[in-house]
Amino acid sequence: MPEFTPQLIDTHGHVNFNAFKDDGEEVIKRALGEGVGIIMPGSQIDTSKRAVEYAEKLDHPFIKAAIGLHPIHLEDTDVDDSEVEGQAKFHTRKEDFRRARYEDLIKSSDKIVAVGEVGLDYWRLPPLRPPFAKGFGGTQQGSAGQAQDQESYKLRQIDTLNNQLDLALEYKLPVILHCRKAHDDLLSIIESHPLITQKKARQVLGPPGVIHCYTGNKIQLKAFLALGFYIGYNGIIFKLDLDSVIKQTPMDRILLETDSPYLIPPDVKSERNEPVNVKYIAERIAEIKQVSIDEVARQTTENAKRVFRL
Repeated sequence: MPEFTPQLIDTHGHVNFNAFKDDGEEVIKRALGEGVGIIMPGSQIDTSKRAVEYAEKLDHPFIKAAIGLHPIHLEDTDVDDSEVEGQAKFHTRKEDFRRARYEDLIKSSDKIVAVGEVGLDYWRLPPLRPPFAKGFGGTQQGSAGQAQDQESYKLRQIDTLNNQLDLALEYKLPVILHCRKAHDDLLSIIESHPLITQKKARQVLGPPGVIHCYTGNKIQLKAFLALGFYIGYNGIIFKLDLDSVIKQTPMDRILLETDSPYLIPPDVKSERNEPVNVKYIAERIAEIKQVSIDEVARQTTENAKRVFRL
C-alpha cells in the first residue's frame, strides 16, 4: 500500500449507514483521494458489522471502525424529518445490548479503534402532561405513571451506556459518546466509572474518548475536558451558536467530524453529507479560532491519531 499521510480525519462518518449502501466504497475512496481518513462508528449490531467489513476490505491505516449501540435503538420509534435532514426517514428497530455480540466483533478485527456511537439521548423523553381536574379517577396515578415512564426510559439508556463503558475498559478502547439534552447525566456517569476513576485505566487508555457533536455549555465543556475527553465538532456549528464554546476549547482537544450522511454544511449542494466535506468544518473552526486552516488540519489530525491510536 502506498504511503498515506492524511490532511484531515473525519472522526465520525457513518459511511456504514444505508444512505451509502450503493456506493459506500466509492465514497471512502473519494475521501482518501482528497487526503481524508475516516472513523466509521456503528449505531447497532448491523451497522457496527458493516463498519468493520468496510475497514477490513479496504485494509487502510486511516479507515477504521467503531462499534456500539446508540441510545435511540433501545426503543421502537419513528425518526422524523427534523433529524434526518432530507435523508430517508426510518423506524428504529429496538435492540437490547448483548455484550457477547459486540465482544465477538472486537475479537474478530484489529480495525476497531473505539466503542461508539454510544451515550444518552433524551430528545424523545416521554412527555409529562399536567393532571386532569380532580374528580376524574386515576389522575394522580396517571401523572406518576408518566414520571415512571421517563425514569425507566432514562435508566435503560444509563444501564446500556455503563455496560458499553465496561466493554471499552476491558478491551482498552476509547469511547465515542453521543449526548443530546443529557450532558449533566452523562458527566455524572463517566465521572464515577472506572474508565475515569482507575489510575491504571487512565495510564493504559490515554484519552478516554470524544464527546461527539458537542452542544453543551462552557461549564460542561470544562468538566469534560478535565476528565480527559476530546470534543467533536461537525456541521452542527453552522446551525447553533457554538462560537464561544469553540473558542474555549483548546486546539489540542478538538476532533473534526461530518456525522455523514447528516448535518450537511451550508456550502455543500448535495442531498447527503460525505466525509470529504470535513474540510468545511476545519475552515469554520479556523475562522472562529483565528488560526490558519493548516494549523487546524495539523493539530486535529494529531489529536485523532492520539485518541484512536492511528
